[in-house]
Parts: sequence; C-alpha cells; structure tokens
Amino acid sequence: MAESVLEGLDPEQREVAEAVQGPVCVLAGAGTGKTRAITHRIAYATLTGVVTPQRVLAVTFTTRAAGELRSRLRQLGAPGVQARTFHAAALRQLSYFWPRVIGGDPPKIIDSKIGLVADAARACGLSLGRTEMRDVAGEIEWAKVTQNRPEDYPAAVVRAGRRPSTEAVDVARVYAMYEQLRRERNLLDFEGMLELTAAVLTEHREVANQVREQYRYFVVDEFQDVNPLQKMLLDTWLGGRHDLCVVGDPNQTIYSFTGASPSYLLGFTREHPDAKVVKLVRDYRSTPQVVRLANGVIDQAKGTRHRLELVAQRENGPEPVFNEYDDEVAEADDTARRARKLIDEGVPAREIAVLFRINAQSQTYEAALAAVGVPYVLRGAERFFERPEVREAVVRLRGAARAGADAETDGTGLIMTVRHVLSGAGFSDRPPEGAGAARARWESLAALAQLAEDMAADDPKAGLPEFVAEIEERAAAQHAPPLEGVTLASLHAAKGLEWDAVFLVGLAEGTLPIVYAKTPEQIEEERRLLYVGVTRARVHLTLSWALARSPGGSQMRRPSRFLDGLTGKTTTHTPARVDRTKRRVTKGPQPCRVCGRPLTAAVERKLGRCEDCPSELNEELFVALKDWRAEVSAEQRIPAYVVFTDATLQAIAENRPDSMEDLARIPGVGKVKLDRYGEAVLGLCGT
Repeated sequence: MAESVLEGLDPEQREVAEAVQGPVCVLAGAGTGKTRAITHRIAYATLTGVVTPQRVLAVTFTTRAAGELRSRLRQLGAPGVQARTFHAAALRQLSYFWPRVIGGDPPKIIDSKIGLVADAARACGLSLGRTEMRDVAGEIEWAKVTQNRPEDYPAAVVRAGRRPSTEAVDVARVYAMYEQLRRERNLLDFEGMLELTAAVLTEHREVANQVREQYRYFVVDEFQDVNPLQKMLLDTWLGGRHDLCVVGDPNQTIYSFTGASPSYLLGFTREHPDAKVVKLVRDYRSTPQVVRLANGVIDQAKGTRHRLELVAQRENGPEPVFNEYDDEVAEADDTARRARKLIDEGVPAREIAVLFRINAQSQTYEAALAAVGVPYVLRGAERFFERPEVREAVVRLRGAARAGADAETDGTGLIMTVRHVLSGAGFSDRPPEGAGAARARWESLAALAQLAEDMAADDPKAGLPEFVAEIEERAAAQHAPPLEGVTLASLHAAKGLEWDAVFLVGLAEGTLPIVYAKTPEQIEEERRLLYVGVTRARVHLTLSWALARSPGGSQMRRPSRFLDGLTGKTTTHTPARVDRTKRRVTKGPQPCRVCGRPLTAAVERKLGRCEDCPSELNEELFVALKDWRAEVSAEQRIPAYVVFTDATLQAIAENRPDSMEDLARIPGVGKVKLDRYGEAVLGLCGT
C-alpha cells in the first residue's frame, strides 16, 4: 500500500515524497504538482509508520487550500491529518487551553478592523474617509504582523519605505487607541490571536509540551508568504525540532505589502544547514507556449535568487495573443466577444477567467460580458455556502440522505438522486433566461449538481451520504465548487487557481506596475504579479491594454514595461469598432469612470471618479498647474480658486487634454475660462 502511493510521481516529486523526515525545502514552480508531492509525502510517511496521521499538522494560507489537502489525503489513506490555516490552528488551540490557563470569558474574534478603527479615529479627534480607514486598518495589520508596537510604527514605516495615505504619527495614535479599545471591549483580532497563542505556549510549559506532543510533523505550504508573526508561532510549535517541510515559489511572492517575507523560504538552508532541497520545475499545467512566456516574464526580474525556470510537459498549444485597444471599453467589449467565441467552441465558461490588477476594473467587464450573454462570477463575492439557495439545498440533501433516498446503481444513481433533490429547490436542466437573481440561484444549484457528477466520476460507488459529507466538509473549509461562469478576479485573488483560458487585461503603465509602486522591490513584486497571472492559463492566453481610459480620450498610455521584448509579432491593434448601442445606457447620476458607482459629491463629479478610486494623476503636471494658478492669482489679484479649483486642476492632471475640445469636457472649465486660460493650460499639458 505504501509503495503504491509513490506510483505516478515524477523523479523530483518522488524525491519529495520519500524525504519523510525533515528539514525539507521544496522549491516548487507554478503548475509543477507541489500539492501532489506534499500530500504523497505525508501519506507515505504515515503508511510507512514514520508518523501517525494525528501527529501531522499541515498549514496553508486559505481554507480552500486546507480543504483540498484534506480531501487528497483522505483519498490517499491518511484521513486523520490536520490541515488548517495558521489562524484556524491557533484559534483551535487558544479555545482549548483558554479555560485552563487564562479563565473567564474568552475574547470575541473580530472579522474586520474597520469598525474599531473608526471608533479609535474619532477618539483621537481624527476625521477619516472610507479609503483612509481601510488604509489605516491595513497599516495596523502590517505593524502587528511585523511586530511593531504603536510607538515604533513611525520609525518602522521609514525603514520599510512605506507611504501610508495618513500621516504616520496619526496612524500610530489610532493604532494605540485601537489596541486600548480592543482590550477594553475584550476583542481579539487575527494578529492578536496568533500572538496570544504563541505567548500561551511560551509562558506555560505544560501547554507547550502538550501541543508539541500532539503535533510532531509539520508541513507549511506557500512558505514565501509567511510573515514574521506566523514564523514566530511556527517556531513556537516546533520548539527547536526539525521535522519541518516547507514548500514555496520565490517567483510567486506577491504579498510583501502585507508583511509577508520570502526571506524565510530563501534563507531556509541557513536556518537548517542539513536541510534537503528539492526543486520542482516540470510544469504540467500550461502549454509550452504559455510556459515560454512565463519564463520570459520572470527572466527579466532583478535580484531574484533561486529563480525557477519551468519546463513544459504538455503538448503544444496556441501562441499567447497580445492586443492593443483604443480605450478600456473597446478592450472589455472585445474580451467579452472572445470569451463568447471560446464558449461557443466548447470551452466551459467556468474554465475562462478575466484577471485585472485592481477590483475597480471589474465593472467594465461585468457590463461587457452581460451584453453578450456570458455568465460571470466575481471572485471574492458572497461566500458560496452562505447563499440562501445553497443552505436550503444542503438541508434538503441531508434530509434525503437520512431518509435513505439513495439509488443503488453505478454512479449515475448519485447524479440522478442529487438532481431530483435539487429540483425541489428550483433546479432544472435548463437555466432561466437572462441574468438576475433567478439565474444566480440556478447557477448555485447547478454547481452542486456538477459536484455530484465529479464525485460519481471519481468514485462510482459513492452515494448520497458520502456526497453530503463532502458538502459539509467543503462548507466548513469554505471550499466552494466552481460556478458556471467566467471568473472575474484580481491577480492577487487568482493565486492558486487555474483555467483553460485566461485574459490578462489592463496591462498598461500606471496599472501594472501600479502607479504607487516606486521602489525597485515594489516594481519587482508587480512583475511577479504578471508572472502569477500568466501561469494561471493552461492553454489560451490573451494579454491586452488600452491606450486611453474612455472612448475619445487622449491615447497617452503605453503598454506595461514588463511586456518589453515579449510581444513578438503577435501584437495587434484593435480599434474601438464595437457597436456600443447594444450596451446598457443608464440614466441618473454621472457614474464613476473607474468603478461605475453613481457620483453624488460635487468634487467627485468634477473628477469623474470616486475620491477613493485609483487615479492616473500626473503629479508633475499637477504641481505645474498649481504654480501657474498661483502666478495668475497674484497677477489678477483674485483668489486662486476663482481661476480653477484644486479638483478641476486634479481632473486636468489626470486626463491631460491635448485639445480645446478635450479641455472643455472637464467639469469646471466653462467657455469663459476656456477662452481666458485654455491655451496656457494646454501648453502646460503638452510639456
């Protein structure tokens, strides 16, 4: 039985599986079967008696990944292994030991810091907007995972080269008040949970001994994303032992801004000089054409050690396509048309993804896909198992399983039984016409029906009780089945996923790399984001960018620097020739040009976007415009805002008009001001 676990592994994967005692470091490139390697390693270790399943703790970063690990280990004959996120493992231990070592009511875990940050800001006499509160919450999280107290925060920000949107001294004040309010209200955030767990283990030897006796064999996935606080907890769990296997890819380090550090992966052999290092580079996910482009993206990286060059194992496929568009609307419309064509050619909608740098880009693609009748799913939206129709379906399936409504057939019985039960919740073989709530409900139920088909294909003997057990385990891990629709997701949210066809959109300077990436390290992290996006594609890959944001706008953008030397002869320019009369026209307030939200505030209408949506502000032009306005104000002896308000100057610096017509379209530039100041402003815009 143990030897059968090694069958089908390639030489490097087998080397990982047979290295049953640590320390072991697995450098695993995208699509190289790292999950396969580590699950077979755990299964082989348990089946050969090196460790019992209950003594293994496999740590991941998402509940989805943890659920996937448990599912695979169960199939390999190691069902007792604990696979959890850092936070889930810490919460489990803290809850268990709390009555013994602390006592009293345990603190309430808070899912979001925003409410407490708002209270802390008010207590400090600060008025913060929505975006500022999110930014401050992010800064507090970064400070806590990097182990910087409120009084240390301002100096730490300078050392790290961070540029918070709120003054560092004010962030420190809010941070200190946040901690005070949190303690007074008996609340605990996720970072505090990890820190408190480590403290309990450190201060109570009997607790540490019990935990270390329970868990003697550790595996940590995505080790390049570990932050200092997580590393501290891991070291506390280990207690000086070395039965540790870490897995990661330095090319996929994309969370440094949250405090994650690849140094623990890259420096693993310094910390563990006798560690065994295995590299996985055989890419089973993508075609040679996609792999070649991925290698080309990362080959241009600067200062990367342990760079992994992937070796494609699949047959040839189509070359990646590079498309240039006049504007973002044309880009979205053509992307939707191409997705529609792939679906018509037989590619399932759930095997197609549109990936972008920031979530605000999603709105345009939602409208474009809806216009051509393509269903879509927003990655990171409402949790699947919390949807009312899914909760109802699970209740019905549980009841049917208890009633013995299972068919004794060869796998088709499970499929037919599940479909029959789901029909009582409104499921039918044909989806309802159009979009809306009815279509969303049907798609949720269809995902459960598809899950039954997948289970029946894997195990024809599986029945309704096994299916219900699978659903309940997935619900506990928030491991949702794939929905039937094109996935819309940010590049960060796409990590760990893969599709047959991927559209990487908005690949223009200022978006990728993002405009606020200034340091060489930040630029390189943006490059790795593109690498992650490329390696999500199995077969079809399209990369695109637009020369202007809006139809008729100045085409001042240029493609991302990361594409230099990679586009070859496949680049095509696709003009904005899509029939936009079929696109939905909305009446009412002016929409934000970035996220589409109705603009109600005067300053937002003038800017043409929400204040907290990303902008393409040309800072040099903005400064030049303000200097010019100051001179005009002094010469004409009028207040500066009478010439142009700050919001109008900002809108000019963002749009950079190159004609009187373009300048006249900017709110705040009427005919009188156009006649009086137009030529001077255009002169500044052209320099």
